[in-house]
Amino acid sequence: MAKILAVDDDKAVLVLIKNILKKDNHIVTIISDPNKVLREQLGEFDLILLDIMMSEMDGFTLCKNIRNKVDCPILFLTAKSMENDIMYGLGIGADDYILKPFGAGELRARINAHLRREKREKRTTLCLGDTNFNLSGKEISINSNKLSLTKSEYEICEFLARNRGQVFSKERIYEAVFGFDGESEPSAIVEHIKNIRAKFSKFKNCPIETVWGIGYKWA
Repeated sequence: MAKILAVDDDKAVLVLIKNILKKDNHIVTIISDPNKVLREQLGEFDLILLDIMMSEMDGFTLCKNIRNKVDCPILFLTAKSMENDIMYGLGIGADDYILKPFGAGELRARINAHLRREKREKRTTLCLGDTNFNLSGKEISINSNKLSLTKSEYEICEFLARNRGQVFSKERIYEAVFGFDGESEPSAIVEHIKNIRAKFSKFKNCPIETVWGIGYKWA
């Protein structure tokens, strides 16, 4: 039994998916408005199904918005069979695709195969372009070149990377990394980020950007 999220603006397809997957005792949450997906506790799902052709937000965009918020397989449901579309979908973080119209047996088999694979191997990496986070080892590498970061520097990078695009004040970053009982001052974040940028500069431009008057973000 697994918790599965299915997103498609065709409610009839969603009902069909739910009825098929219930045969394997999966708990299926169905959403017809892709904009509502971001309000869900995505970390609780074991697998996510996304339709590509949706009017409010296409599946490619939604996948890019949630890929680094979840560590579960993402599968596209699509009527598109062109190789470029399939390659693009896999390139932005999808794990597989199922072409419409699909049979009940195929849908069940493909989903259960991915769920079995997840039980064998849980991903512990976060890849953002050529920057790779080893989440279990607390290390960052750029094109296989390991950065020599302190524990605090790494934690700042991971926090911003997991929430990339969002702007955080130095006070909020300090709270997230050191907690309320930290013995230093939020101004220390400025020095930490200066050091991080110097270490990144040996290989590439640092993805941490300053938003003047507000704080910092991972671009």
